[in-house]
Amino acid sequence: MSLRCLWCSTPESQHREFELGFRSGQCAGCGRCAAACPGGAIRMEQGRPVREQSRCCLCLSCVRTCPNGAWVSYGMDMTAGELVREIAKDEIFYFHSGGGVTFSGGEPLAQADFVARVMEECHVHGIHTAMETSLYAPWEQAEKVLKYLDFLFADIKLMDARRHREAAGVDNGLILENLRRIDESGWPGPVHIRIPVIPGVNDDQENLTETVKFCDTLKKVEKIELLPYHRLGMETYRNLNLAYPLAEVESPSPERMHRLAEDMNRAARRVAVLVGG
Repeated sequence: MSLRCLWCSTPESQHREFELGFRSGQCAGCGRCAAACPGGAIRMEQGRPVREQSRCCLCLSCVRTCPNGAWVSYGMDMTAGELVREIAKDEIFYFHSGGGVTFSGGEPLAQADFVARVMEECHVHGIHTAMETSLYAPWEQAEKVLKYLDFLFADIKLMDARRHREAAGVDNGLILENLRRIDESGWPGPVHIRIPVIPGVNDDQENLTETVKFCDTLKKVEKIELLPYHRLGMETYRNLNLAYPLAEVESPSPERMHRLAEDMNRAARRVAVLVGG
């Protein structure tokens, strides 16, 4: 099971299967998608296509047929080799810039074997590897990836297990334990903690102070980065016909973000807290 955060900006990544979305503003009402659908899952009503999900086999005929890109597929199948070849197209740029590839998601540890194979091949090409993860995965999955990982970004949403369960669908015990195990392991890379700051959910002083105290106990953690809440994923929710739980929540102001960072830096003994973009 992956996290189901209330503020998730990539709802299409919460399932392992393809997700089929519909961008109504792109639709010309031509009916080509309904004519092309082999299972009869799409019908036209008042000049607009309506999809019956239970009959859809995700063959993506509608995506290929629509002349305006109204139907969109979230997700694709790729082999590790295909992905490495795509990444390696920019290897000269990585060499000169000192950059590399960051595996994110969704949750990259949900496909740990695949990610480990791609990272291993990236190292053959001399490409630096980073990963952004919730660390909500069995330790065995994290270990597979750590062997080929140079830099780790790990999210901490909330320190209280009950509040974490309410906001993300699961408690945080596994996440915090994985952070401790990484810190005690022989993995040599640095860890940066990222906190998405969600007004009314986790931006209270108690939670942020407890997060600083926890991070101060982890010798591999160098920085904590505060990321302001945004609503950039709302279009995807509309395309997938999903309700967005935090539609009324506003992004915190830059002044608010810097005040939170200052308060956390005063509470910190070792780690540095900064505001990210």
